[in-house]
Amino acid sequence: MQFFFSIFEHNGVQLGLEFPPKIAAWFPGLLSPRCQPSFYFFIFILKKNEFFGNNPELGYDTGHDIVVLLLYVDDIIITGSASGVIQHVISALTSKFDLIDLGSLHYFLGIQITRIAAGLFLSQSKYVEDLLAKSEMSEARLCDTPCLPYHRLLKDDGEPYPNPQLYISLVGALQYLTFTTPDIAFFVHQVCQFMQHPMMSHFTAVKRILRYLKGTLKFGLSYTRGDLQLKAFSDVDWAGDSNDRRSTTSLVVFLGNNPISWSSKKQQTVSRSSIEAEYRALSFTSAELDWIKQLLAFLHISLHGMPVLFCDNLSVIALSFNPVQHQKTKHIEVDVHFVRVRVSHQQLSVQFVSFQEQFADILTKGLSAPLFYTHCCNLTLGSSPLDLVGGC
Repeated sequence: MQFFFSIFEHNGVQLGLEFPPKIAAWFPGLLSPRCQPSFYFFIFILKKNEFFGNNPELGYDTGHDIVVLLLYVDDIIITGSASGVIQHVISALTSKFDLIDLGSLHYFLGIQITRIAAGLFLSQSKYVEDLLAKSEMSEARLCDTPCLPYHRLLKDDGEPYPNPQLYISLVGALQYLTFTTPDIAFFVHQVCQFMQHPMMSHFTAVKRILRYLKGTLKFGLSYTRGDLQLKAFSDVDWAGDSNDRRSTTSLVVFLGNNPISWSSKKQQTVSRSSIEAEYRALSFTSAELDWIKQLLAFLHISLHGMPVLFCDNLSVIALSFNPVQHQKTKHIEVDVHFVRVRVSHQQLSVQFVSFQEQFADILTKGLSAPLFYTHCCNLTLGSSPLDLVGGC
């Protein structure tokens, strides 16, 4: 899951763009003149008498207690290290704004949150039901997987789809759904590439994703208590895109046993070898780990040990430890040094993982049903043990 930063000046201007009216209305009361807000999903850590300069998260700390606000337009999630401090912040906001306290979190921006014995369960089943109704797929046949094994879409395959606006609308809705369904991230990434000129074959692929979602309507992510070990899986499908022969980078980051970030994305350039593609993916994942470490440190969350980055290519792992720069790796020198410096400073451990245990493999290509469902379990995807609570 990705956060998109956008730092604004206090007067509500960023590169000549003004805040949306609902967002702008919050700032005079929430921020002091020396504070600067952050992104589209606003996170504030309220810290007393301490300004964090250019750090995109802001806030305010009462001694050792910390309170975090996640603000989107006029919806707020508040959490913190002590219930008394949370209630104090809610009371302070209520005295300045017309707020309705909805109690414990159970629904936010289409995401349903259910408390289970082990922790939390996140899903978007109501969102999926609405999407199936919108696409007239509520009565469609079920499908075991969102894509045929190792199947790739072609740019000019068949006849143009006659309703491109519907295609764009459905694909855009599927993108938001990947917040709780990493199992469809790669396939949504595929159909997103043809939004300008969709073909009938592309829309057939969209319908297959919807048929799969109908069969996994109650699926979601389980988050449980556990150790705070940060680990990531990096994988790549070298030259897998038949349209431009660019490689697909995939990553999954876990905090303990809980997936907290995942991505499926084509690389910007064509890689001449699988090692080159794998190392670019390794560098990309290492940068993601750096960002998450900084965010956790700012939230006062201490990690247990150094982050571990798993890769299934032994040659790439050897390259991350080898201090000698070879002519063969000169063209990816920046990526090589980016990872190697972190390894040499013991800020990152790069380890081998077998193909069967490569959790990021589900984000690079279509898989057979047994292997696909194995990786779904690895990502803690499954049905909720309780009935989901919906509505606001």
